[in-house]
Amino acid sequence: MHAITQSGWIEVISGSMFSGKTEELLRRLRRAEIAGQEISVFKPQLDDRYGETTVGSHAGRSWEASVVPSEGEGVWQIAEELNGEDVVAIDEANFFSAELVDVCEALAADGKRVVVSGTDQTFRAEPFDPLPQLMALAEYVDKLQAICTLCGEPATRNQRLIDGEPAHVDDPTILVGAEESYEARCRNCHTLRRD
Repeated sequence: MHAITQSGWIEVISGSMFSGKTEELLRRLRRAEIAGQEISVFKPQLDDRYGETTVGSHAGRSWEASVVPSEGEGVWQIAEELNGEDVVAIDEANFFSAELVDVCEALAADGKRVVVSGTDQTFRAEPFDPLPQLMALAEYVDKLQAICTLCGEPATRNQRLIDGEPAHVDDPTILVGAEESYEARCRNCHTLRRD
């Protein structure tokens, strides 16, 4: 899929929730492991859905990960914890602050293959930083779609539900959850409460 180069690079796997982003990240890590490459995986402290020190997919697969602060200088722990690994994977990149962009750029400049996974839109269907910046700087970008839970069309949006009703446009951006809080929706079926 990717050319063998002498330099590092950034790969971004993005899309709505339930589109298979983490599953694709784990697939790439399994291939790197088969190739004998050394791998380090990181996740933000904010995301504890599948166990404190694992990156997990909704399909139940997982990989051991280091938990790092998601804001400020703490994000640099990703670079500081490396011991010569070839591949650096970062899941749920949307939960990191803007420092993640500089960390990924520094790792790629240092010859690392950096694989980043995260949703690129908030539940309001607005760009979810820092994913848009990472997508712009990456050498490789894959945007995955899920299936709309209402109509079956390709879904690119995250529908937040609170007590079964669409979230209000003014609700906080970050609310960690899974099926009980979110659905994948297409553009036509995505709604926000504005009352």
